[in-house]
Amino acid sequence: MSGLFITLEGPEGAGKTTNREYLAEHLRRAGLDVVLTREPGGTPLAERIRELLLTPSDEPMHADTELLLVFAARAQHLAQVIRPALARGAVVLCDRFTDATYAYQGGGRGLSLPRIGALEDFVQGTLRPDLTLVFDLPVEIGLARATARGRLDRFEQEGRAFFDAVRNTYLQRAAAEPQRYRLVDAAQSLEQVQRSLDALLPQVLEMNARG
Repeated sequence: MSGLFITLEGPEGAGKTTNREYLAEHLRRAGLDVVLTREPGGTPLAERIRELLLTPSDEPMHADTELLLVFAARAQHLAQVIRPALARGAVVLCDRFTDATYAYQGGGRGLSLPRIGALEDFVQGTLRPDLTLVFDLPVEIGLARATARGRLDRFEQEGRAFFDAVRNTYLQRAAAEPQRYRLVDAAQSLEQVQRSLDALLPQVLEMNARG
């Protein structure tokens, strides 16, 4: 039996975490085993790597170091959380996954997409999300929301050009593979966003039933 792997993607301030909880509640009401997790992170070791990635430091982190740390955390996360959950038939809702690497390290940092793809194949094998929800909103709205939350992490301190590239990469990937991606207008009110998620729930339940 195999489960369902759903990832939630988008920039800072898009509301991914709040809406992941909303989806989980509705899927659990339908009787499904739901696992909530996030990247980078998801295990104690991967969370320590997350701290390295997000905490501002006096020593600049080289872009290749950042990329390798992201995939190191992902390898641990896959082995300890994601693959075992899918093997038992659970629905895994993950706040960010490899699309974020293409967006942030590929788009934002300008790293080679083939290099990211090689690491994706090495770490993940053939595993890819069954469904990816991209929470899209204008950069200025997302940054304003992130700033309102308090102290900014290492990524949130980047400039406008960085986040424009991140957003554009997400949109390009969604346009290139519409069968896997669903765009969600995250600039709307939370109520409106969750109504759009309600409309997706029957599809998610059907995908899970097909196994």
